Amino acid sequence: MNPKSIAGLIAGALVIFVLILAGSSATYVVEPGHRGVEVTLGRVSPAFKPEGFGFKLPFVTHIYPQAIRQQTATMVADCYSSDLQQVKIDVRVLYRVPESSVVAVFRDYWGSPFETLVKPRVAEALNEMTASRSAELIVQKREEVKSLALESARKKLGDVLVIEDIVLEDINLTRALENAIEAKMVQEQEAARARFAQQQAQTEASTVVIKATGEAESIVLRGKALRENPSVLELQIIEHWDGVTPLVVGPGATGANMMLPLGDFTTDNAPAATQEDKL
Repeated sequence: MNPKSIAGLIAGALVIFVLILAGSSATYVVEPGHRGVEVTLGRVSPAFKPEGFGFKLPFVTHIYPQAIRQQTATMVADCYSSDLQQVKIDVRVLYRVPESSVVAVFRDYWGSPFETLVKPRVAEALNEMTASRSAELIVQKREEVKSLALESARKKLGDVLVIEDIVLEDINLTRALENAIEAKMVQEQEAARARFAQQQAQTEASTVVIKATGEAESIVLRGKALRENPSVLELQIIEHWDGVTPLVVGPGATGANMMLPLGDFTTDNAPAATQEDKL
């Protein structure tokens, strides 16, 4: 094979290689959940590229993917309470980049959107909320602290990024402060139990007084009714009589003569005196 043929083969191979390279660099693919930012010779296009396949200028245009789906990141916020106690909060942040901010975030902010934008704003918001509360209240009112910090962080970010939610996974205090809070909670529980026992005793005493008052009023009313209408008592005796002659005890009686039927004590049929009575 002569030198001209070899040179022709080499040139043809180079042309094919360049065409393949140009063809591969003239296309792009934006993955689902992302948007593409087009940069041509250092100039950022104001419009983003939607997900899917597309063509671009080879070698001079680059497509940079930017995620718009919700993302999760963790951070630790070092805060101080109003009583100057150190509070470390483990935070999980749920955020996303809206479509309208894809180009602006890529062009105006360097690095990860979370590290550059989200993390500093969330940390600042948490510091503001904890600085106005004692360490004990921060632990007791963690949902309130979370809600206020979320609202504040959203205002600080504006429309650039969207914070879906923040989760305060753990609030760490110093060991001495945790022991003090625990001891106070135990004392409050004991005081609550004592108050409950006192209230229960007062309720029982009130119940007894009310019952006794009711019984006394009932007795007074029954006595008044009997004084006004004595025949009521006779009627009650008749209604409850079982047909048996009642027995009474005679004054000074002893032995067999102690209890006698009422019917025996009549003027006409008085019992004869016993030998002992005569004596």
